[in-house]
Amino acid sequence: MSQLRPALVLLAFLTLLTGGAYPLLTTLIGQWWFPWQAGGSLLTLNGETRGSALLGQAFTGRDYFHSRPSATAGTPYNALASGGSNLSVASPALTAQIAARARTLQAQDPHAAGPIPVDLLTASASGLDNGVSPAAIAWQLPDVARARGLTEQQLQTLVDRNTVHPWPEFLGPTYVNVTQLNMALSTLPRR
Repeated sequence: MSQLRPALVLLAFLTLLTGGAYPLLTTLIGQWWFPWQAGGSLLTLNGETRGSALLGQAFTGRDYFHSRPSATAGTPYNALASGGSNLSVASPALTAQIAARARTLQAQDPHAAGPIPVDLLTASASGLDNGVSPAAIAWQLPDVARARGLTEQQLQTLVDRNTVHPWPEFLGPTYVNVTQLNMALSTLPRR
């Protein structure tokens, strides 16, 4: 019995410390130093929340850039069902999905030059990626420019503003945040 009391006191102390004080402290520090990120990195347009800069969205029109395909269950970019397809590279189902995506992209833009970048054909591990490579944007840029009635140079300026260059470089490759890019496109007047 003499050993039970110190064990219960230590259990209660560590529970309060690691289950209460530490999470509260890290939450407060995160909200103080990184308020936008801690708040969900929400994107608003005309006072209405339209999404998060951290999550991809399904854009289907020719006048918007397309993100990586999503393999989430139910609906594309379903944050409640984050996860990949778990299909192996040798899977016939994955090969069929990639071929179908390639046919769809080529049908949407028969004028596109060069091979389709791989990140427009394959889903990410989370199914929620918000970015694609600059090559994937460059492949789509002429079609989006035609659909919007803009020059490629005008559109490239917008792309450059939404390109993320991780620093230091070993943190990841340069990518274009498609969610933010398409939100910026939504603010442009239609021609």
